[in-house]
Amino acid sequence: MKKIEAIIKPFKLDEVREALSEIGVTGLTVSEVKGFGRQKGHTELYRGAEYVVDFLPKLKVEIVIADAILDATIDAIIKAARTGKIGDGKIFVTSVEQVVRIRTGETGETAV
Repeated sequence: MKKIEAIIKPFKLDEVREALSEIGVTGLTVSEVKGFGRQKGHTELYRGAEYVVDFLPKLKVEIVIADAILDATIDAIIKAARTGKIGDGKIFVTSVEQVVRIRTGETGETAV
């Protein structure tokens, strides 16, 4: 099993969720996060004062999937989240040793 963490632009969430549903991904977790990378932030004006916004709002989408659908899942996220501009995000893939569904006690891929 693999855990995918994708950092995406907030307005792309619905497209990513729909793309994942189409390939059979049934669950995901979304967190509001802030960060910076090559995008570097921007300057804003508030009540006449200029200030720098270093950390930009992003969403972190977390999914645990079977190894068999890893490539399809990554492709779906890339196609749905890409705008072609700086700041589109990143995808991180890590191995998951065990999953347990609390309600039923199921383990492994059946618990995903």
